[in-house]
Amino acid sequence: MASITPTIRPDHVPDARVVDFDIFAPPGAEEDYFAAWKSLRGGLGLVWTPRNHGHWIATRGAIIRELWGDSERLSSEALAVTPGLGEMMDFIPLQLDPPQHKPFRNAVMRGFANHHVTAMMPMVRDVSRDLIAGLAPQGGCEFMTAFAEIVPLHIFLSLIGVPVEDRARLRPLGQQLTRPDGSMTVVQLRDAADDYLRPYVEARISNPGDDLFSRILSVPIEGRAWTFEEAQRMCRNLLFGGLDTVVAMFGNIASHLARFPEDQHQLREDAARIPAATDELMRRYPTVSVTRNLVRDIEMDGVTMKVGDLLYLPSVLHNLDPACFDAPETVDFDRGLSPVRHTTMGAGAHRCVGAGLARMEAMVFIEEWLSGIPPFGIDPDRPAKMRAGNVGALTELYLKW
Repeated sequence: MASITPTIRPDHVPDARVVDFDIFAPPGAEEDYFAAWKSLRGGLGLVWTPRNHGHWIATRGAIIRELWGDSERLSSEALAVTPGLGEMMDFIPLQLDPPQHKPFRNAVMRGFANHHVTAMMPMVRDVSRDLIAGLAPQGGCEFMTAFAEIVPLHIFLSLIGVPVEDRARLRPLGQQLTRPDGSMTVVQLRDAADDYLRPYVEARISNPGDDLFSRILSVPIEGRAWTFEEAQRMCRNLLFGGLDTVVAMFGNIASHLARFPEDQHQLREDAARIPAATDELMRRYPTVSVTRNLVRDIEMDGVTMKVGDLLYLPSVLHNLDPACFDAPETVDFDRGLSPVRHTTMGAGAHRCVGAGLARMEAMVFIEEWLSGIPPFGIDPDRPAKMRAGNVGALTELYLKW
């Protein structure tokens, strides 16, 4: 679990840059994750918090965007501010830096090629329809457990060729990676993932099939085969990547449509607007943040960040920065008609490899939900609850129709 014990401020951090801000528990995040993060916005573009052993936070959108894609001065090796997590997870390709990163990422991207994503669409639609058909007569549901935590995991587990019934066993691992609660150490978390994956990794190497892992492992790395260790690190990376982010995205999309019936009505009346609406909703509700460790000193925004410092880059403060987007908190479906450089799915060399799959799943979800569920809203007696972390997410979202 990430410690919230304050750390002594390093000498190179000016007093004026220090804020008491815990990324895992921003004030008010349970009620409004986005407002909690906006409380950091001010005249300073870089601040330093003593929480979680001390790290920088970029608060200005332009700085976040610039540094997110900077692989010259920043490394993704650290993974997170949680002590020991990066060393234990050792993800491929996420924690590799250029040039070592490129051949592994290319192999993973080939596994996520557009035709493979398109081929998954009928399954996403069928799973969604089946769930919705059961929910519709109930007049309401707790959306996160009844839908958001089922469809994306069913699709991802099918994609990697493991039993979809293992969803209940695996889902908590994704939550512990992004929103740790202290119930598992980082070693226990890694070992739980590896123990589950090991027989599948061995099978994909010795007897490959047509699943995602097999497709990736069939691509040579600079002319040679993957080692078992490399394969394990890659499969570990993709497993964790598939267990949480799309779940969080579904929750935010459903919450928005529940709170803004006029937007819900627009999409019911004109389904052709759903692709652009999906892109705009993804921009408006970003919850992923990344940690980078400095491999060179960086002079920026009137301060010097030193080699070895950790820097936290929250997509929410880029996507909702009025200096980067006009009226950023307003959802405008027409904005999604043209490409928008948001950071919901990252930026640069480490942009999410599953971004295309996530977008397709979100579009199908909106289409099928609006087709099968009558006009809906949030249950007024049960307010939504969120939890912050490296991926912020709704933990309760009660809908009524």
